[in-house]
Amino acid sequence: MIKEGLEYSTTITVEGEHTALSVGSGDMQVLATPALIAFMENVAMLTVRDLLSDDVTTVGGMIEVKHLKASPVGAEVVVKAMLEKVDGIKLQFKLEAFQGEKLIAEGAHLRFIVNRQEFMNRVLKTE
Repeated sequence: MIKEGLEYSTTITVEGEHTALSVGSGDMQVLATPALIAFMENVAMLTVRDLLSDDVTTVGGMIEVKHLKASPVGAEVVVKAMLEKVDGIKLQFKLEAFQGEKLIAEGAHLRFIVNRQEFMNRVLKTE
């Protein structure tokens, strides 16, 4: 059952492919904001994934992130999501990322529960 208060976290190690230089969002060898956002969105998705039937999933609808501190290649970053609000098919998450004890990012993320087939039918429909 999807309920408010659910939490999930994972630890990632910053690799070269995650850097601003590699992603193209900057020219430094530090964790790129787009890569960090992808990790944060993934953790939110994983928070509820195992509670859904196989015919449904969640898709992102909005994400707002403040990237507060840079992380070098090799750093371990803990990315956390907490389900703050459930409103029908809308799921609102609080997001945080830490390098050690330091908060390096925080944000909010909205996901929607959708039927996989119906969603893809709408995406692929040509008009």
